[in-house]
Order: sequence, then C-alpha cells, then structure tokens
Amino acid sequence: MSEKEVILTQDGLKKLEEELEHLKSVKRREVAERIKIAIGYGDISENSEYEDAKNEQAFIEGRIITLEKMLRNARIINNDEIETDSVSIGSTVLIKDLEFGDELEYTIVGTAESDPSQNKISNESPVGKAILGKKKGSVVDVNVPVGIIQYKIIDIKK
Repeated sequence: MSEKEVILTQDGLKKLEEELEHLKSVKRREVAERIKIAIGYGDISENSEYEDAKNEQAFIEGRIITLEKMLRNARIINNDEIETDSVSIGSTVLIKDLEFGDELEYTIVGTAESDPSQNKISNESPVGKAILGKKKGSVVDVNVPVGIIQYKIIDIKK
C-alpha cells in the first residue's frame, strides 16, 4: 500500500523538522530519566510514575514514527509555485461571506499543517476544497453542515 503524500509549505516543513528534533534530542532523554527515577522507587507493578512515564514514552515514539513518515512522503510547495491568479496550496486568500459581509483571510495548506487558530486551513477542508483553483472575483458555494455558505474571493497573494 502506497503512503499518502504530505503537502507542506517551507514553514510547515521547518516546524515538523524542529518538532522531530526536539522529540529525539530532548523529550526522549526526559522520559528516559523519569523511567529511571520511577524504577528506583522499587516494585514497578504498582508504580503509577513508572506507568505514566512508559505511556509518555510510547506516545513520543509513536509521534517520532509519524513525523518521520510525513517527512519521508513530503512534497514541498516552494514560493515560486504559489499562484496569485488562482487559489493554490500556499496561497493567502481574502474571502468575503456574502450573507453577513465578514471578510476572512486564510492560507491554504496541506492537512498536516492546518491550524485554524492561525488561519491556516487545509486544502481538504470544505472552504479549502471550494476555493482551490478559483480566481479573484469568483463566487463559490461551500457545503457546510448548516447548509451552503457563499464566499467571494476578494484577493489572492503569496
């Protein structure tokens, strides 16, 4: 079974590499020290500190494997690939809600990098899917659980 391609911007790649390095160099050592201390308490069969540390170790190792897989399958979107005449991954898009008049600015990123609190939405999200490939001035219908929202694309930039 082929592994899914992970689309990343340069910033997204850097953040994942930094997280991986932090987990390998800092968090692994910290949890190993916690396990060592917990073992020093004696009987590990009823030792909650030991259990907690082992669970954290499993989480860290799982995250390291996930990050390594994502980086191995990464396709990096370079700045010169980002379009300004139509919406593409890496584009920052200003859209207007035609019903309420709200203007929203989103950067379209791959799923691994999406963070709605930072206005980074996935190309696979309802809004991301609807506006991908559209041009400035286009009106798009976005299917959401409450119905259909219409947005107008006001501006597209890198």
